[in-house]
Amino acid sequence: MLAAVDGGTVLPTPAERVRLRETAGLTQAAVAQALGTRVPSVEAWEVGRAEPTGERLEAYRRLLEGLAQRHPTPAPPSGSRPATPLESPAAPPVRASKRTVTTPHTVPPAQDVSRTPTPALPKATPAVDSPFPNGPLAVLDADGTAYCPGGVLLECPAATIPQLADWALKESGLGAVRLHRHGKDSDPLIVLTAQAAARFGLPPALEDRRALRLADNHPVVRELARTKWKLTRRGFGPWARVYRPAEGGRRQCVQLAILPWEALDTRTWGGACQLSAPEVAQVLGDYATRVITPRGSAAVCGLELMTALRPPTRPVKDPATDTWMSGPNAGALTQAVDPAPPEAPDEHPVVAARYPRGHQRTPAEVLDEEAFEWIRDPEQLTDDECVKSFAVGIDVNMAFAAAVNRLTVGLGAPVHVNHPRFDKKTPGSWLVDLSHIDLDTRLPNPFTPHGLRPEGPAWYATPTVAYAAELGHDITPLEAWLRLESGSYLDGWYTRLRDAYLATMERLGVSVGMNEADFLAAMEHHKDTDPAQAAVLSAIKATVKGGIGKLRERPQGAGYRPGERWPALERPTWRPDIRAAVIAAARVNMHRKMLKLAATGLFPIAVLSDCAVYLSDGPTPLDFLPRTPEGKPLPGGFRLGVSPGMVKHEGTQSLMWAVKMLDEGHNPARHIKGTDAAAGGE
Repeated sequence: MLAAVDGGTVLPTPAERVRLRETAGLTQAAVAQALGTRVPSVEAWEVGRAEPTGERLEAYRRLLEGLAQRHPTPAPPSGSRPATPLESPAAPPVRASKRTVTTPHTVPPAQDVSRTPTPALPKATPAVDSPFPNGPLAVLDADGTAYCPGGVLLECPAATIPQLADWALKESGLGAVRLHRHGKDSDPLIVLTAQAAARFGLPPALEDRRALRLADNHPVVRELARTKWKLTRRGFGPWARVYRPAEGGRRQCVQLAILPWEALDTRTWGGACQLSAPEVAQVLGDYATRVITPRGSAAVCGLELMTALRPPTRPVKDPATDTWMSGPNAGALTQAVDPAPPEAPDEHPVVAARYPRGHQRTPAEVLDEEAFEWIRDPEQLTDDECVKSFAVGIDVNMAFAAAVNRLTVGLGAPVHVNHPRFDKKTPGSWLVDLSHIDLDTRLPNPFTPHGLRPEGPAWYATPTVAYAAELGHDITPLEAWLRLESGSYLDGWYTRLRDAYLATMERLGVSVGMNEADFLAAMEHHKDTDPAQAAVLSAIKATVKGGIGKLRERPQGAGYRPGERWPALERPTWRPDIRAAVIAAARVNMHRKMLKLAATGLFPIAVLSDCAVYLSDGPTPLDFLPRTPEGKPLPGGFRLGVSPGMVKHEGTQSLMWAVKMLDEGHNPARHIKGTDAAAGGE
């Protein structure tokens, strides 16, 4: 049981390395300390994800040889035969065809793992009783090898897309268990590399760049139809779902992702599409384990996660017939509802029915809850501020996710009320005049996205009006659209994404509880320590923002005409009022913290969504964030740390750079990272 690496140096197989260490009673940390490396590197060596190089290779070999002399491999039981290199000694019964092979896979190291933390991988051999023993997905290469998370390999004999779908459902052992007992198991995901796509007769790129789908007369589409497979309305594109009607209560759906068609958008997945097939499998597998099996864009995944965690239906027994039937699931969004007129975007039929075409709605006619984009008038800079040396940006971690936490949202249709009494516990939209509230203009006004004082009555979501009441002002709504049935629909969504984010950050060397100086140091290079985990992190963040954004998905396609309904309106999760409440809560959270700092004399010069820029004597947030007399962070203000709602260092520029930005009307918060500082603006 030996493996040759680094020009012929022989090491025991990964499984034997684990056996030797565990038999000797050593921890991975003890081995790492003895070899002068880090625990993630030892983890990688023990699962075959990477191999040591140079002096560490020889040191590791000597260590293992010494352990092997003291703890020789036990003799196999009488009548048994030794495992071949393509077998795992603990492999479960093979579910797939006789040609299927399951084995740990060793990926040649792309970089020096002694310096780069490599994520610990799940064991290559899954539990025997798992309904999906080979994980949620596989990345298929040209030769028919399917790479699964954890180093599991499958051999896929399919020669056509219909055969691939059959194999995925019947033989692959791929899928994921449901996230809620009333939900559905995740369908298997098959990811096609460029070579695999060519093998199945798919073009290297989609000619239809508008629809992003194969033509209906393409041979692959015709073959699917001929073999009784169906496609969803989005057709055969970068993320294609093929299905047949359920059989015996069992779903027959397979999700395909086509890498050469940019299924892994770089804005979401960073450089994941440049990784090898086994690495792509691990990246997507980590995301699937921590969030959900990918099934489209980050926005689609964000929305699907909401439904997976709060399914709209559950089984209920009909007392009249004593049979089980489908009924609404308490606390979930169970049916599509039309928005209130001020909540609807301009294209919506309820707007077209109320206003003439081309009408520009006023704040008293439309709900405009968006994130901050504000700069301070440079004339308001004080003498004390003008002697500062730096402009320092701080950015709220997972700001929209933090806003979702414990947020009460409406579950049903809106009800119109004239002259209601304001209740901060009732979600909805309120027409109220907040223009009389006088606030310090060195802060953005919390009641408008542009940060300027409102000019009269306007529509606001409940969190905005509640903040006005919190500041001590009288609230007298003129009318409201209220949702009397409400609940914390997104609590589970927040918890899962928070846990996924924190687990990924920990793999990147940034953990909860770090002191502030260590946190800032770790954040300087956290994305460089492991490109694969950086891609997972990017996807998690995009899932939060995309999921919230898709609650108000606008119509798509050149053929759409204002006033017509569009497909998104027919789903229960098309809820612009929930999106408005989340954004309002995030903006209020931001202002509440800025107000705490203002009480100490600190005012921002610019705010963009979840980033605020302050002037400082030094180049880091520690140089300006206020402390208590005991040296602790100011209660209620911005706090450095990795958790959602805490802040990180966004970037630092000079005072003169920031003043020039303000003078030219540009937002320093947009450019504080410095990647385009030389351009002097947008």
